[in-house]
Amino acid sequence: MTMNFFRGVMGGQPAGPQPTGAETIHKLCDRVASSTLLEDRRDAVRALKSLSKKYRLEVGTQAMDHLVHILQTDRSDSEILGYALDTLYNIICNDEEEEQDENAQKQEEDLGVLFTDKFLGDSENVTLLLTLLEEFDFHVRWPGVKLLTALLKNQCNQVQGVILVSPMGVSRLMDLLADSREVIRNDGLLLLQQLTKGNAAIQKIVAFENAFERLLDIITEEGSSDGGIVVEDCLLLLVNLLKNNSSNQNFFKEGSYIQRMKPWFEVGDDNSGWSAQKVTNLHLMLQLVRVMVSPVNSPGATSSCQKSMYQCGLLQQLCTILMATGVPADILTETINTVSEVIRGSQINQDYFASVNAPSNPPRPAIVVLLMSMVNERQPFVLRCAVLYCFQCFLYKNQKGQGEIVATLLPSTIDANSISAGQLLCGGLFSADSLSNWCAAVALAHALQDNLTQKEQLLRVQLATSLGKPPVSLLQQCTNILSQGSKVQTRVGLLMLLCTWISNCPIAVTHFLHNQENVPFLTGQISENLGEDERLVQGLCALLLGICIYYNDNSLENYTKEKLKQLIEKRIGKENFVEKLGFVTKHELYSRAAQKPQPVFPSPEQMLFDHEFTKLVKELEGVITKAVHKTSEEEKKEEEVKKTLEQHDSIVIQYKDLIRDQDTQIQELREQVSTLSLNSEQMQNQITQQQSQIQQHKDQYNILKLKLGKDSQGLSSSQGEGAHVNGLHSEELSQLREEVEELRRQHTLQHTQLSDKDSLINTLRCGAAAAALTAEGGAGGSDNTELLGEVESLRSRVQAQCAEISQLQTERLELIRRAEAVSSAPASSSESSADTVTVSELESRLAAQTTEAERLKEECRGLREGHAGLEQQLASAQSTVAIEQTEKTKLQQEVQESKKEQDDLLMLLADQDQKILNLKQRLRDLGETIDEDEDELDARDQFGEDDDDDDEEEDEEENND
Repeated sequence: MTMNFFRGVMGGQPAGPQPTGAETIHKLCDRVASSTLLEDRRDAVRALKSLSKKYRLEVGTQAMDHLVHILQTDRSDSEILGYALDTLYNIICNDEEEEQDENAQKQEEDLGVLFTDKFLGDSENVTLLLTLLEEFDFHVRWPGVKLLTALLKNQCNQVQGVILVSPMGVSRLMDLLADSREVIRNDGLLLLQQLTKGNAAIQKIVAFENAFERLLDIITEEGSSDGGIVVEDCLLLLVNLLKNNSSNQNFFKEGSYIQRMKPWFEVGDDNSGWSAQKVTNLHLMLQLVRVMVSPVNSPGATSSCQKSMYQCGLLQQLCTILMATGVPADILTETINTVSEVIRGSQINQDYFASVNAPSNPPRPAIVVLLMSMVNERQPFVLRCAVLYCFQCFLYKNQKGQGEIVATLLPSTIDANSISAGQLLCGGLFSADSLSNWCAAVALAHALQDNLTQKEQLLRVQLATSLGKPPVSLLQQCTNILSQGSKVQTRVGLLMLLCTWISNCPIAVTHFLHNQENVPFLTGQISENLGEDERLVQGLCALLLGICIYYNDNSLENYTKEKLKQLIEKRIGKENFVEKLGFVTKHELYSRAAQKPQPVFPSPEQMLFDHEFTKLVKELEGVITKAVHKTSEEEKKEEEVKKTLEQHDSIVIQYKDLIRDQDTQIQELREQVSTLSLNSEQMQNQITQQQSQIQQHKDQYNILKLKLGKDSQGLSSSQGEGAHVNGLHSEELSQLREEVEELRRQHTLQHTQLSDKDSLINTLRCGAAAAALTAEGGAGGSDNTELLGEVESLRSRVQAQCAEISQLQTERLELIRRAEAVSSAPASSSESSADTVTVSELESRLAAQTTEAERLKEECRGLREGHAGLEQQLASAQSTVAIEQTEKTKLQQEVQESKKEQDDLLMLLADQDQKILNLKQRLRDLGETIDEDEDELDARDQFGEDDDDDDEEEDEEENND
């Protein structure tokens, strides 16, 4: 029955009328929805797939919901899933290969967007599709990848949003790059290209899913620049990930992936016969390098990448391509642009580029070879623009390179046997080709950009016009050509050069005004009513005349500021002058040139403005307008204000220097006090250790004392015959013990006094530290010297105490020995009673004890003398304390006086700053430009002074505490 149905639908010729496509699709959709057998549903979906291209609208309208239901319910059958995904792809994808007219193509695109919106009506459909991509079966994964790519092409933002919030959504798509089937991997690259367009969050996720490593591996496997379309797709994806994404750029650099780009640019000696695919690949590789060092990136990131490219040899490899033969013109042009941005603003890269020589005989610098192409009218226009950009980037923030270029024009350095950059620029400046004139003028202007020294040096350049005539200066020759009425492009280039040259250079202004013909020519050009093409020239002439007024030092009597303004008012009119000046910024090509540094023009005729010159115009237009409207009285007041400001600035600078010197001295004193504090802590630790030793000796002495008392009692009870002798000895020993105890108490008292003195010294040290923070260097140095002397005195006293402790230890040992002798006495007496000891033996023992008593008395007298010496030292220390207290009082008075002087000084500085701010405000009111860097410096100095005051107050509070 089923087969009969399909024969009726697909192939057979029934007797009745043929059903229409819509009816057939309706029957197939019913079969998909109602059939219980998987085979019936599979056959119906296969039939819908075969009809989906011819009857796209009908299938999309009627079958989409059924197909989505198949994806949800028949997950176990990969064949029906593949048919359903292919059918959805056919109705959503816009077939771009078929040749159709614009209307038909527009209808196809609208239809694809319509069905895409219908599919995305339920965001779960995208999640379902991501789940199906986990299926390894080729018939499911491949059509799923194509369908998701088509959805992204039609509704990129909406699909990106769903994938972004889907768990592991991006990770599932990244797994496609690891698929061993190349067709799926390659289509996965196309899918990721669409996914990463304009979405920084997804770009970061893809990058951190190890995309850089995988893509670079694929490029290497496919043969780098010699690879096929897969390499191109990888490079396009890398550009998507890195362009305008600072996070990914930093990750790419930190991952050392820049070093892996170097082998891409290794070219051989034979560069003929490059395939179109290789040219495309190398063009994208160069574009990827430019993305990393683009001028629109942050300066820090660009500088870091430029440094890495030089260190890994990438810049050297690019310069090799630059000087190689047989390289296609478009690759050579893009290589020049790439080298330009790699060296732009990087001193080390610019120095290396200056040292590169072309492989010619004799060798010539690469800069000279490139300039030869720039001034050669037979070279392609885009190549000449690229060389100009390279020369501009070489001179960008490179005063050394600017000096080298200008030096090739000076008489002392000209070499008649070789072609120099200066000679090529002069030749281009005065050639018959207007484009060469413009390029040479702009290039020479960049050699003078923000470099007053080179502007003055270029005034020395003399040119030989013809035989028999004296040489003329380069400045005069430029004005001569300007007055001859050449092409607009030539005159615009020369006027930009002159404006850059004399701006912010009063000497150049004087040289320009010294020629009596220049000012009448400018006023005549401005005052005439010319056509649209000449309006730009009129505006630039007004700008040049305004610069002559603004930067005029009034050294020429006939062309002072006031006389030039009177001349404008009489011959042109101030309002007319300002109107003509505004023609420059209102020109349509002005805003285009102001957008980015690279000179990109659709045609040579539109090459009129330089990017750096637009910055100069923006800076000078307002100040010139104000300068023209100022009266002589306002200028006098402005000069007076300037002089007053200069005087106040000099005073403020002197005070700032004084405060900086005092800060330095205070810092040195703080370091000295820290050193003294450390020494004092070390000595205090030594005293603590000695006190613990003394306590140990006390305990041992008490034990010995008890033992001696017991021994003396045993001696009196055991020997009656020598009672008088032993009693006398016991009395002498008691006296000795009392004297030793007295000495011990005195020693303890001295230690207590020494501790009190240490605390007093610490107090004095804190006072000295507070005084040192504000006192002058000399006084602080003497106080610190006294403190150092006191510390040395304390150290010597501690050593003396160590000697006393040693002496007491010796005495303790002697007492122990004597106690042992006394304890042995009873035993000997008992033996003598038994053996009838003679009286002579007793007398000898009495004599020995008497001698020992005398010796102990001598030791007591020595101890008394030592005690007297200690008392003298204590008295001396007390007098020293009194002196130091007096000095502390004097230091505190000096601190108060210094603090008062510093407060007066700060009040004076505050008044000076307020006056300066008022004067600067008056200058701003008068229309004078105030350098913001100076304001920031003053603000920082003021904040620094406030911080110093706060630090001093905190130190004083800590010392008082």
